[in-house]
Formats: sequence, C-alpha cells, structure tokens
Amino acid sequence: MKSVFVLVASMLCLLLVSCSQSGSGYLFDGKDSGKWISTGQVSVAGEALTLSGPNTQAILKGGTYKDFQLSMEVRTTSGGKGAVWFHTNPSFSKGYRVAINNDREDPVWWKMTGSLLSVRNLTKSFVEENNWFTMDIIVEGKKVTVNINGNPVVEYIEPANPYRIAPNTNALLSGGTFALVSDGDGEIQFKNVLVTTLDLKERGIDINQQLAEANDEQTDEIIRLHQEDFPVLDYHVHLKGGLTKEQAAKQSRKTGVNYAIAPNCGIGFPITNDAEVMQFLDEMRSEPFILAMQAEGREWITTFSQEVRDEFDYVFTDALTFTDSKGRRSRIWIPQETWIENEQEYMDLIVDKICGVLQEPMDIYVNPCFLPPQMQDRYDEFWTEARMVKFVEALAQSGKALEINELYNIPNKAILQKAKEAGVKFTFGTNNVEPHVSGLEYSIKMKKELGLTAKDMYKPKIKI
Repeated sequence: MKSVFVLVASMLCLLLVSCSQSGSGYLFDGKDSGKWISTGQVSVAGEALTLSGPNTQAILKGGTYKDFQLSMEVRTTSGGKGAVWFHTNPSFSKGYRVAINNDREDPVWWKMTGSLLSVRNLTKSFVEENNWFTMDIIVEGKKVTVNINGNPVVEYIEPANPYRIAPNTNALLSGGTFALVSDGDGEIQFKNVLVTTLDLKERGIDINQQLAEANDEQTDEIIRLHQEDFPVLDYHVHLKGGLTKEQAAKQSRKTGVNYAIAPNCGIGFPITNDAEVMQFLDEMRSEPFILAMQAEGREWITTFSQEVRDEFDYVFTDALTFTDSKGRRSRIWIPQETWIENEQEYMDLIVDKICGVLQEPMDIYVNPCFLPPQMQDRYDEFWTEARMVKFVEALAQSGKALEINELYNIPNKAILQKAKEAGVKFTFGTNNVEPHVSGLEYSIKMKKELGLTAKDMYKPKIKI
C-alpha cells in the first residue's frame, strides 16, 4: 500500500513539474546548440546559431514557458527571413510567430521584422539586412510586447474572445516551447538567446485589468484585415491638433493600424524648404512610421529638390490648390477663395486641373475628386459618366495610386470601381485634422464592396 502511495505521489510530482513553467537561462550561449532539435541547414560558428535556407528550424527540447521575456540578437543576410515561435509545440499546431524579415523588396511588404503575425503585421522594419539587432518578446498574462533595438513595435492584448480564422485558429496564448524557423533563401543568425521567466504577482500584473483594456475583436474590423493577410496601413496621417509622434505610435500599437506620417510641405505650410525637410527626416527616421511628403500647391516641384523629395518613402499631392481661368490662386476647400460663376464650367475646370496634377512627379493622388463646399451636396451629379471616364483614363495612364479618403469619404464608389477596373492601385488615408486617427471605416467599406485585395494596394518605397 505504501509503495502504491509513493508511486502516485511521484506521478503527481512529475505531472506538476511538467506543467509548471521552466526556468530562466541561456537557450543558446554561442557554443552549444544541444538544447535544440534541428531540421535542415543549422550550424554553429562565430558564436552564432545559423539557420540557412527554407524548411530549416530549431525547436527547443522540452520546457514549458508561459510568462517570460525572450531576448536575442539577430542578423539576416540577403533573402533571410523566418520567424520566432512561442507558446508552440513540435508540430507547430499552436502558438504565435514573430516575423524576421528585413527584405524591402519582398512583395509581401506588410510582415516585416517584429510583426506578431496574423494579429499585428508591421509595414516597417527598423533594421537592414546584414546588421545585428536585438529582439525582445515579452509575454505577461494576456499581453504580448515585441521590442526591436529596445523600441516597442507591438503591444497586443489578447481579448477574452479573440477573432481568428484559418489557418490562425490556434494563434492563442497558452504556454509552450520556442522555435526558430527559416523559410527564406538567405540566412538568419542568432546570438545570446536568453529566456527570463516572469512572475505576474511579483510584477503586479492583473489579467482582468488587461482584458478590460483589450480591443473587442468581435466588432473590430482591423483584426479582420490582419487575419486575411491584408496590408493594414493608413497612408495619410498628420501630427496635427496636438497629436505627438509618441501619441501616434501608442495609438497605432493599440489599434493595430500602421501609420505613414506626412508633413505638409509648401509655401505657407510648416515645411518650406529642403533644409526643413531634412530636419524632419532626421528626427523621424528612427520612429515606427513610414514617412511621406504631402506636396502643397503647384509650386512644390520647384520649392523642393528631387534629391530631397526622394528621401521620403513616397510623395502625394492633391488638386485642391490651382490657378483658375482668371489667374486667381484658388484653394477650393475655402469658399472665400473659390470663385464659381458657372457650376458646370467650373466642374470641367476642376477635372482639367486634376488631370494636370496627375502629371506631376508624385506617387499618390489624395483628397481625390474633391469638390468645393458649395458643390459637395451634389457630388454624384457633378461627377458625370463622361467626367469619371476622363479622370480615370488620365489616372491609369499616369501610373499614380488613388487614395480612398476618410476625412471627406471620397471618391464615390462609382469612381473607385472604374479605377479598379483600370488596374489602378489604392491607398487608405485618414487625413486627420485632430489627434484622433480614424479606424479607416470608409476605406474598409469600399474595400469590401469593391473586393479589394492586397495586390490592389500601393507598395511604399520604404527606407530607413
């Protein structure tokens, strides 16, 4: 009887040990890869664990980790890409992946290094290929944080009822082991892979409080875009109305929408010359934003040199400022600076001016097909079939992308449909005038109605 009791007690102890969290320490210290089960081309040299080519992986032997900080140094060579798995198992049937991808030529440009894949895909990588960088993956209760070079790029709280579709059904927090995976043609190198287990009580973490702060993914359209592998980028965000870069970064991490920050550049605007452009870029290059130039007025081509304009990830402009038929400088969003004597003739003038603007050396036409306030209530009447055809033909021939604009909910579906049929690329743009950046409601509505996919979206020329 005593022996049976001892046996049961021993089994319970083993069960408790197997279910408890494994300890802190180096998982790879630069010498020994014995803690990993490797498949494919895995080697150790120069204190680095190197995974080469596709179908290569290293899975941590045993161990269960739930709340932890996983820190490592990483470097990719040309074409090197893959992911770090956590809360997974040897069959990869559960858990999350954090992307490793610094290839700016990758056609899938919205899953860059640091992405918590399928829930927080990132459009910008902070690092270049062949450069070492640090990555920290932190799991505390329901919160996942990813830091790149010490900067937070993901702060995701898994809600009580997450939204998941196949093949992401089991991308959930649960506990499990780690894995390093290479699926590109180049190499991924790892150094100083260190795990530190975390005690939630000691850290004062309240899971109920975390859940109260989580997004309701059952009503959230943004998580649906991530789940269906659609690039989630607001291409047109301004630091206006008191919105700081710090607030914008925090808001972006909260909503899951990547931001492109665009200063207004032109006569009478915050940035008026090349030197001011470079000052802005020097301050913002290390921030987690794509950087765009909003070119104002028709003078921007001579106000800013092409060399400096090319420093932005892309340039956009609109046709809201032009010289009318009587030589008057018109800003058509201001009624006092818009002189309309004959509405139909003025509408023809607007279309002609738009077609002219499309010849300018920019990438995206924004605030598209805007009408003066005096005419906005009859938008569909003024944008006749003939005018829409003229505009879309000029747009398609120009090769420029077309913004779906949140501030004005323009252009209308009829114009967007013609543009899609003509093979035009699209962008989503808030064009905010206050700290709140939209949830891209109009853009997502049009995306659904038009059946837009990732291939319909404009790819920025992202720089560091």
